[in-house]
Amino acid sequence: MTDPRSPRARRPGGRRPRAGARADAPRLVAYEVLRAVSDEDAYANLLLPARIKARGLDARDAAFATELVAGSLRRQGTYDAIIVACARRPLGRIDAAVLDALRLGTHQLLATRVAAHAAVATSVDLVRAQVGQSATGFVNAVLRKVGERSLDEWVRAVAPDPAGDPIGFAAVARSHPRWVVEELQRALGDRADELDDLLVADNTAPRVTLVARPGLSAQDELLQAAGEGAGGEATPYSPFGVVLTSGDPALIPAVGDGRAGVQDEGSQLVASALAAADVEGRDSTWLDLCAGPGGKATLLGAIGAGRGARVLAVERQPHRADLVVRAARALPAGTVTVVTGDGTAPAWSPSIFDRALVDAPCTGLGALRRRPESRWRRSADDLDGLVALQVRLLASALDAVRPGGVVVYSTCSPVLAETAGVVTTVLAGRSDTELADAGATLHQVPDAAGPLPGTVQLWPHRHGTDAMFVALLRRR
Repeated sequence: MTDPRSPRARRPGGRRPRAGARADAPRLVAYEVLRAVSDEDAYANLLLPARIKARGLDARDAAFATELVAGSLRRQGTYDAIIVACARRPLGRIDAAVLDALRLGTHQLLATRVAAHAAVATSVDLVRAQVGQSATGFVNAVLRKVGERSLDEWVRAVAPDPAGDPIGFAAVARSHPRWVVEELQRALGDRADELDDLLVADNTAPRVTLVARPGLSAQDELLQAAGEGAGGEATPYSPFGVVLTSGDPALIPAVGDGRAGVQDEGSQLVASALAAADVEGRDSTWLDLCAGPGGKATLLGAIGAGRGARVLAVERQPHRADLVVRAARALPAGTVTVVTGDGTAPAWSPSIFDRALVDAPCTGLGALRRRPESRWRRSADDLDGLVALQVRLLASALDAVRPGGVVVYSTCSPVLAETAGVVTTVLAGRSDTELADAGATLHQVPDAAGPLPGTVQLWPHRHGTDAMFVALLRRR
């Protein structure tokens, strides 16, 4: 049976929207984004701002559209179970375009202050305008049934018994695929009692975090600018970060001209760990092996510029390499050199870099707060291919650094196969490499011990960051 979340899911056949049918602008924007996520594998956080601008939404409507998209994607697993119960048919028998409208309506009914009659009526109007009249009766009937219970009541009705199947209950109640819940529980190790806190944190929208690029801007400058616009506070662990309590980061001058950027504190700490590690001898040539979209490469470039070091930023995908160029635009010329290339097939000589970063492609399960759709796109079957790539990239980075140099391996995933598994595999095949103490470079971060001695694991529910893994390796 075709997964309705797949681009191959069937569309309504033979129906056309009724001439003159209308949908209100914020709901239409939200619906368009959900359709692009479902049909085109788009990322909502990248597409939504463009759609808001194209439709000319004011601040209030833009906030509503953002809540509809983010809430519908985060709660998709829970809502789908409720929709199946109310529709009395499997997801595969609901047109993908209708299903996205039902998710939007269900979110309004169960998780917002929108009046029930308005949630149903506007969803029916949306379907009439975007799908066709023949689907409106079905949508009306399903959503009216959804509105008969609260979210908690529905979860108790459609989720497995928490006593008999706690993982299955958590998967439905907290809207994560079952395999993801299992992997996160394993990653927590002897702290598995924190699982529910972690799943709740995954479903909580993160606040915007800014990064000051040293030599170009400073934390104090961002705090002052944030205070003038709305409000901000210093990040607890990174000396470069400011968390916006409200306001638009684009209105901060340093962000607009590239002297600062938007970057999760966890990502700032990854770059900081590499920059803070001790190296023997020279320290002038740094490598970022998977540089797109450029936040870590630019922070490394800014730190390195103050020490007379240069960064080679390598990115395989041309459009992501362009993002690195844009991110680094405010740095002095030559500070960061961006090349499009495959990090597993280097064009440079071995043993020439002093420091290297491998922020490897991964499942992204550590960043579900900001990319909620990732949980529905990945499967356990993806792990084998990703782990093989991660092993090759880490081995390539170690070959690239000279004896006495260091490599930081990081993933935006706490999954053990992608963290401890990769590091252990690479170390087992090399006699010239040792695992160093990444925790010593991030000593200001409490309660962050990783799955291997000396590694660091950040968590959204403990540290308020993405779940970044950090390992520090040294060439003997």
